[in-house]
Amino acid sequence: MSKLTIDNYLDNHYIHRSNWLRAAVLGANDGIISISSLAIGVASASATREPILLATIAGLVAGALSMSAGEYVSVSSQTDTEKADIQREIQELQDMPEEELQILAQIYEKRGLKKETAMQVAIELTEKDALQAHIRDELGINEISQANPMQAALASGAAFTIGGVLPLLVILFAPVKSMEYWLYGFTTLFLIILGTTAAKTGGSNIKKAILRITIWGTIAMGLSAGVGYLFGVKV
Repeated sequence: MSKLTIDNYLDNHYIHRSNWLRAAVLGANDGIISISSLAIGVASASATREPILLATIAGLVAGALSMSAGEYVSVSSQTDTEKADIQREIQELQDMPEEELQILAQIYEKRGLKKETAMQVAIELTEKDALQAHIRDELGINEISQANPMQAALASGAAFTIGGVLPLLVILFAPVKSMEYWLYGFTTLFLIILGTTAAKTGGSNIKKAILRITIWGTIAMGLSAGVGYLFGVKV
């Protein structure tokens, strides 16, 4: 198989999009649901637009910053762990190369190769690039699984902002008297669009994605509205 054929083959798969797609979908989903839920809760206890608008904008800013910071810290921790494992593997390759070769051969044998074939594959890969072979096959780290902290943070924060702006637009133009219902209806529509887009981008089942995202979004909004009705006093 030529390099061009391999590249074309890989382009037909979606796993290489998993890191940034996860951050983007999580951010947009959180932006839509959390801002809508917050607005619904406040709208349930308010007779004017200003408190709803103020709470929504504050939640949007705080949420975007929180999502970015949280994603950066989380992915950075993952990256630090991967780097520590790689450094440990470098030391082990220096201290006990024969044992590491045996480990690599055992990995390939467990995957279905005959013992002699597994050892031959391990020897050839070790001769080419021992560290990369162990990083990929022993540690399970590759260019797809490795995440970029800054990329994940920016994708998550930007997606949250975009998602949160959608219910904000509803708040700006929908009548205050029935604000909760407008928010619920449009938020459900936004979630369906997000689920469809994410499924198409990731090559997964569209119906399953829509069902999953709308059910949890509806639960969140329903609970928020209940809190607003339970504790709210019309202001």
